[in-house]
Amino acid sequence: MNEILQGMARAAWLVVTLDADLVEIALRSLQVTLTAVAIASAIGLPLGALLAVSRFRHRRAAIATLNALMGLPPVVVGLVVYLLLSRSGPFGVFGLLFTPTAMIVAQVMLLTPLIASIAHQAMRDLWADYHDLLISLNASRAQRIRALIWDGRRALLTAALAGFGRGIGEVGAIMIVGGNIDHSTRVLTTAIALETAKGDFALALGLGFVLIALALAVNFAIHGLARTEAGSRW
Repeated sequence: MNEILQGMARAAWLVVTLDADLVEIALRSLQVTLTAVAIASAIGLPLGALLAVSRFRHRRAAIATLNALMGLPPVVVGLVVYLLLSRSGPFGVFGLLFTPTAMIVAQVMLLTPLIASIAHQAMRDLWADYHDLLISLNASRAQRIRALIWDGRRALLTAALAGFGRGIGEVGAIMIVGGNIDHSTRVLTTAIALETAKGDFALALGLGFVLIALALAVNFAIHGLARTEAGSRW
């Protein structure tokens, strides 16, 4: 029990004093995840809006596939990206494997279906409210999508934050494609796994405190945005 308390006290000290290794790892995690969320949002938000306003033959199958992709196993995504970026893969010539770029690619593949699916649900509700108005104005498909994205920006920001919450806690895919290299591709989750295996529980707990703080901040942000969005409809 004393060892656990001592480890927690040392971990808290590392956080308070802004330990250099801890700060470096936390900043790299934010860099990778925020970049992945930005790219995934740029793809997923318009895709969700497009599925909401479009009517085509296999639309339901496309939506069902998108929802199914939300449950992609991270290790499988990591394996696919690894094969694509390895020296024998089609993109091996770029030398991206075991770099932050490879980690971003893996996270984009994981986060895009999640963000797109949440965006589609939000846009579908908005489309039901704005359908008659936009049709009567003879708005083009692109204009409809822009109108829905702008009016539903709070809900779409919630989708992006949900993607961030998943990305910041991801370990399987980025461990495979990043390699957990010190001062290069080590992020919060992979560092926690490594330090726990090494027996350095103080640093592992310190990293865990930072990860929990980020997760809580994202959840509070989502909750606040959801309440704001609900209030704006009354």
